Amino acid sequence: MPDLIPFDEITHLFTDFEHTAWRLETRGGYATDRVSPNWARFQNGETFNYDPGSPWHADVRKQTEAGKRIGRVRIVDDPPTEGQRFLLATGLGNVAAGEDIRNLWRADAVSLGLPDFDFWLFDSRVLVKFVIDENDVTVGVYVLEDAESVVRACQARDAAVHFAVPTRQFQAQVPSAR
Repeated sequence: MPDLIPFDEITHLFTDFEHTAWRLETRGGYATDRVSPNWARFQNGETFNYDPGSPWHADVRKQTEAGKRIGRVRIVDDPPTEGQRFLLATGLGNVAAGEDIRNLWRADAVSLGLPDFDFWLFDSRVLVKFVIDENDVTVGVYVLEDAESVVRACQARDAAVHFAVPTRQFQAQVPSAR
């Protein structure tokens, strides 16, 4: 296993990728979300749309307009955790920016044999595997380029995307948040 490195050391991959950047999100919540200014807005029931001032939205728009694809599948508990409800609410802005976000119930993810860890997969060649602690804080990442790890991530991506439901459609399946 390569060295664990800080996430900040791989951020260049979000602009350097040539074709696809794809993520699997497996957690019930993320510490970064709970300290985000959007958390309070979510708690107050606000809605979220595309925000050209958001660095993530601007980058997604730029990359997708250049013909690149950015996507993710989020694993959701039944019932969804508060953190997962936050991601469902804020995800529509990402979708409007050009990201393909889909959702999959955890029971379905387990039956498909999907990994129980988060990762980004860039151009089906570079796997960035997250290490996240019990408080939902990202400790660091492993960058893997060996064929076995990358092929398994590609297989997980293909299965997840095939069975997952687009965010807006998935939201209709989720009972009211409160």
